[in-house]
Amino acid sequence: MPDFPTVQLGRTELDVTMLSYGAMELRGEPRGRPVTSEQAATMLNAVLDAGINLIDTSPDYGMSEEFIGASIAHRRDEFFLASKCGCPIGAPPPAPGERPTHIFTPENVRAGVEQSLRRMRTDHLDLVQFHDSPLQAVLEESGTLETLRELQQEGKVRFLGMFGTLPHLTDHIAMGVFDAFQIPYSALEPEHAASITAAADAGAGTIVRGGVARGAPAPDQDPRVMEGREEVNDKRRAAWERAALDDLLDGESRMDFLLRYTLTHPQMHTTIVGTFNPAHLAANVEAAQRGPLPPDVYAEATRQLEEVGSAD
Repeated sequence: MPDFPTVQLGRTELDVTMLSYGAMELRGEPRGRPVTSEQAATMLNAVLDAGINLIDTSPDYGMSEEFIGASIAHRRDEFFLASKCGCPIGAPPPAPGERPTHIFTPENVRAGVEQSLRRMRTDHLDLVQFHDSPLQAVLEESGTLETLRELQQEGKVRFLGMFGTLPHLTDHIAMGVFDAFQIPYSALEPEHAASITAAADAGAGTIVRGGVARGAPAPDQDPRVMEGREEVNDKRRAAWERAALDDLLDGESRMDFLLRYTLTHPQMHTTIVGTFNPAHLAANVEAAQRGPLPPDVYAEATRQLEEVGSAD
């Protein structure tokens, strides 16, 4: 098993590997590619065999939670489990390309956590994150924070988190109630870089999402997930070209460079990378084991990106 560097996830006292696994790619149809139980088991066991110890999922992610329960519940002591709440429970899944409508009521939040526990065959979730970055007023007026605290007292939830984005993320950090934040960030879309620092300075854990996918489409990214995002990806590629980052690769692939750039953010604790392919997982692990970029390369890449602007 690889010897991954770990870091404490803020005040949670969880020592997490700097590379985490995002299980959205295991959602299955209709919003993703077909996934068999055997394929999911192979992928999830490969994640744990690689030494990765944080898996992120959501009730929104189709079959993902059920695959986790069926495939690796017997290895539960080897990983930290993060899921989400506010996802509609009992409603039909949205069509491909559509975003689910989240429901922030005490009843739906509790039903979601209880469903996740059953699906993943566990008695607790290490981290439950409010999905979709709801307004502070929604959280305070709905009573859903109190619901999660009740679930904490029952031993079903260990820590509270936020799947956040600007502009609401600033208020979420100031509330001082969240133990960890999942924040979008990449070299080519750095708009949330300061939020990562602010969350860490407030004592919270920082989980970066999109550190590779927000830089360029992953090689095994389901085309259905990417449908309608061609313009965004064109802008990302254009930003890369304008910054002339190929000159800094030194034999690395663009994907590996983007991953290591994310790992170099000084207040990032762990970054989520999802994949459907064990070979791509192995490549991610190898890149992550090389660790952050050399300081001079990181500084030069940052300078070149700032000079030309991000993928706005």
